[in-house]
Amino acid sequence: MNMRTPLKNARRLGSAKEGADHFWKQRVTAVANLILVVLVMWLVLSMAGSDHATVKTWFANPLVGIVFALLGISGAIHMRLGMQVIIEDYVHGEGVKVVSLMLNTFFAIFVGAAILFAVAKLSFGA
Repeated sequence: MNMRTPLKNARRLGSAKEGADHFWKQRVTAVANLILVVLVMWLVLSMAGSDHATVKTWFANPLVGIVFALLGISGAIHMRLGMQVIIEDYVHGEGVKVVSLMLNTFFAIFVGAAILFAVAKLSFGA
């Protein structure tokens, strides 16, 4: 006997209404990271052995900066989602869990902002 309502079957959401969303965000960022890491590795290998002025010229190209920035953003989101699952599964005290989740979010924002700042600084010729 199926105890789900037709709306719940259509949306495929669990009781918290965000389990599938979290699952898909983690998978989408993993695929994005895979593609972006391949591009970044190609760019880094292409720049290997170049002098500082050449690397700055490469980063002045908007596409190079965008690829590095997207990898930073996607990596920070993926990191936050992965740590969130670990904290929710293994931290048992409710207060410690809430503080840990908040610190996890702040850390991911800090890392993402630092990466974006570094890419922007390189891209705009610092």
